[in-house]
Amino acid sequence: MPHASRTHRRLKIASLGAAALATALLLTSCSGSAQSADASDGLKVVATTTQLTDFASQVGGADIALTGLLAPGGSAHHFDPTPAELLALSEADVLIVNGAGLETFIDGAIEASGFDGRIITAVDGLDPELLREITAEGGEAHEHEAGHDHAADTPASENGHTEEHADHDHGDVNPHIWTSPRNAAGMVQEIATGLSEADPAHAADYAARAQGYLDQLDQLDTWIAAQFERVPAADRVLVSGHDSLRYYLHDYGITFAGSILPSFEDNAEPSAADIDALVASITERGVKAVFVESSMSPKLARTIAAEAGVEVIDAESLYADSLGAPGAQSGGADTYIGATVHNTRVILEAWGVTPDPLPASLQ
Repeated sequence: MPHASRTHRRLKIASLGAAALATALLLTSCSGSAQSADASDGLKVVATTTQLTDFASQVGGADIALTGLLAPGGSAHHFDPTPAELLALSEADVLIVNGAGLETFIDGAIEASGFDGRIITAVDGLDPELLREITAEGGEAHEHEAGHDHAADTPASENGHTEEHADHDHGDVNPHIWTSPRNAAGMVQEIATGLSEADPAHAADYAARAQGYLDQLDQLDTWIAAQFERVPAADRVLVSGHDSLRYYLHDYGITFAGSILPSFEDNAEPSAADIDALVASITERGVKAVFVESSMSPKLARTIAAEAGVEVIDAESLYADSLGAPGAQSGGADTYIGATVHNTRVILEAWGVTPDPLPASLQ
């Protein structure tokens, strides 16, 4: 998003301040949109995105009291915390963030809430140079992203943890790191390490749960790779709503032919030239379908797909920015593994391939 919008948002969040926290004390739960647990039980943990909330739940189990800030279907690209969410953050022992410049709201939220606990930055579990290389495969980043300094997003805290977080400048990388199960494994390991350091008494439990989940992520990666190997390389070409699947596409040999919104974010505005170029790319590369993420409106995608003469997949959206809501409507996409399986099936079926059954351990 433009710098002016980000500055406006920071001022808006900071203005909530003490008044917001006082209001939140009157509420009956930590967050109307968040996944939360009884704050009296265990280490108090707040996670920003729905994926991080799921990872923290898998690793933390009953040893943590967990609150997720973003609701299913929400996007970190345009999120403002509520007073109740600021209250949950003010009481937390640990904050888990994605990093890589995703959560532009977090510095204002920390300031407004007075959070002074430990920050776990999930991207620190990954190789920053590899992330940059994969991001660069799609060409030059957009100016507003390239100018973003991750280190400037978080103010220093007296306990040093926030300052340590700010020292990690991951440079110009696509922030949707979780879309790759291989990246997710590194994020989970970073979360397990951070929770163990914050709560040494339960370190062995965190490690054991993390290992069980890492085994599942490895099986998920193996299953996905086997499915896409059945598709000829020339046919593995994808257009998405925005540039949200970069690492997933890289891992499974899928060519990124472009996105409807020319940005890492899902609220950018394409120009007429951008749209014309995308339609030309769809036609030249023989793209079979245009996919829309669940956090985006499908209207522009339908227009572009019609102009290019291809199918648009919007009834069963891809869950990239957010996990789905619990229940049948999201097709089991309310967990990271479920959402990733769902996305894989939707892509393959649009390409005319029937996926193999899942391993029993993932069902």
